[in-house]
Amino acid sequence: MLSALTILAAEMVGLLRRFSLSHWIIVGMIAGVIFGWQFPAVAARVGIVSDLFIRLIKCVIVPLLFGTLVVGIAGHADDLKAVGRLALKCLIYFEVVTTFALLMGLGLVNLVQPGAGIQLSAPAQPGSAIDSSQLSVTGVLGHLVPQSLADAAARNDVLQVVVFAIIFGVALGQVQGKPRQTMLDFFEGLSEVMFKFTGIVMWAAPFGVAAALAHTVAVNGFTVLASLGKLVCTLYFAQGLFIVVVLVPVLMLARIPLRAFFKTVRAPMLLAFSTASSEAALPDALQRMEKFGVPRRIVSFVMPAGYSFNLDGTTLYLSLTAMFVAQAAGIHLGLGQQMVLLLTLMLTSKGAAGVPRAGLVVLSGTLTTFGLPLEGVTLVLGVEAFLDMARTSVNLLGNCVASVVMARWEKQFNAAPAQDSVTA
Repeated sequence: MLSALTILAAEMVGLLRRFSLSHWIIVGMIAGVIFGWQFPAVAARVGIVSDLFIRLIKCVIVPLLFGTLVVGIAGHADDLKAVGRLALKCLIYFEVVTTFALLMGLGLVNLVQPGAGIQLSAPAQPGSAIDSSQLSVTGVLGHLVPQSLADAAARNDVLQVVVFAIIFGVALGQVQGKPRQTMLDFFEGLSEVMFKFTGIVMWAAPFGVAAALAHTVAVNGFTVLASLGKLVCTLYFAQGLFIVVVLVPVLMLARIPLRAFFKTVRAPMLLAFSTASSEAALPDALQRMEKFGVPRRIVSFVMPAGYSFNLDGTTLYLSLTAMFVAQAAGIHLGLGQQMVLLLTLMLTSKGAAGVPRAGLVVLSGTLTTFGLPLEGVTLVLGVEAFLDMARTSVNLLGNCVASVVMARWEKQFNAAPAQDSVTA
């Protein structure tokens, strides 16, 4: 009897060891939903666990991005034209893909009409509790350059850190001799240490994920989905359709092995979805895309830039929710007005980097511009946690696709040796 129990225990341990991080994250998601549903009073207080996990991840981002970008630029100082060429290709790609996302959001919201039947009685209000002044051209340009690296790092402002790191890398590339090599060695070492740091922190991911979902379900409950379920379902369907209709064909055109790619990004996507935090998944995604075959200098440039200019999930969300509010208010927007709405979102969504609750800020500014009731923001806020999960995971996936496509475009993608080393 004892030997049988020992054998059973050994087999169970062996089975658990074969579980990958993705499997444990899925287990954490299921456990979190069940715990939040059955024990809402306790689950409402476990949000601190997910907050601590996300803080640990956030403290990795600035040194990791700074180190990898500086090495990527200064280490290739003899070919700075390649950096400029990569930046131009990125901007073209970002604009094309996000335009598809906006069009898909507008198309589906007109087809499904999720706002029909919901009554918004409040008139449009010119004043807004959410400041949208940062979305102007002046605000965007003023936000681009940091006053100091310490200030940008303290706020985890990825865009400003990237700008500083690019200029620093170019300057370091102009230095000759031992000082340049010393600095390159330092930042190379910093990058390697931060990747190891990320690996250690990721062991806590299943617990952070479970706590985040338990807290979300306990606070919001399932009842909020009943009244706004059509909006949530429409957005989730739209995000899934965008992946199938846009991102998968892009991967196929770039001749990227689909199965290996989605196996690589599975764990970061689950992490982004369950925590609703792009920052939580960014360090792990950087590391996995490099293992997949994307050179470090490309992935460390494309993904941070993408989080400012290639928010596919967020742009789709914006076009869909803006039209949802119009439908809920009984306001008909013609095709011409919807095209103006699309162009407005195309510009304002690019200025959302570093703005707290960026999606709601852009949405509020857009509603004000088009005279739509700001009560719609409160309506969307009821299911914002669930909407945020979808758009955050698609944002991450879109930027992973962008990094591998740019590597292929630059003829520097080498998947053959990397696929064997990628662990799910």
